[in-house]
Amino acid sequence: MGGSDETTATGKLIRFAHLRWLVRIIRHPSAILLLVQLVGLLLYPFIEHTRPARALFGAFGVLVLGLAISMVRRTRGRAWISACIALPAVLFNVLDLTMDMPALRPWWAALEAMFYFYAAGCLISYMLADRRATTDELFAAGATFTLLVWAFTYVFVLCQTLQPGCFSAAVNPHEARSWTELLFLSFALLSSTGIGDVIPITVHARAVASLEMFVGVMYVALVVSRLIGLTLLRRGE
Repeated sequence: MGGSDETTATGKLIRFAHLRWLVRIIRHPSAILLLVQLVGLLLYPFIEHTRPARALFGAFGVLVLGLAISMVRRTRGRAWISACIALPAVLFNVLDLTMDMPALRPWWAALEAMFYFYAAGCLISYMLADRRATTDELFAAGATFTLLVWAFTYVFVLCQTLQPGCFSAAVNPHEARSWTELLFLSFALLSSTGIGDVIPITVHARAVASLEMFVGVMYVALVVSRLIGLTLLRRGE
């Protein structure tokens, strides 16, 4: 009898621990979105040169879009707007990968950029909605940064599609830049680190790059600094 009671108690503790983790996940969806984005960042370089793997990564992108839509639903944004942008983007991307339709590339790149900008704007509105910094809002700061990086990356893809040769690099300077290279450029510009070897060489690409640098500086100055100030204020209280 004693052994049976101990087993039952252990099972209840395990179920309780699982329930606690589920509650934490529900309370901090921004952390999940940030983690998924970072996993995709590390995964894509291994698969970007093979078509089946790119299709698999497209499915992974659908997961990211779904998480972003769920985040929009928690904020003041409208989920149906984000869904109307995301679904055509995913459809055009799948058609381009499976049927080799490059004419669709500018459309899905523009729609993907619009979606990520919209999701990032909704998260910024969520972080600025009150005068207290929660743990989820701190994760949302990181998730918003990655959403902005992805958004500008798709703008760069759009620029390269409409104006071939608008980006150069130290290695194979005359070739089209891969998505990973443009993502690296976007991280370098938004974070203002200036360590990228991919450079814009046309006036239109440089204008977009300048805009991203401005957005990165203003995001840190207005949003991140505000969250840090509210966190310190809460600790002082």
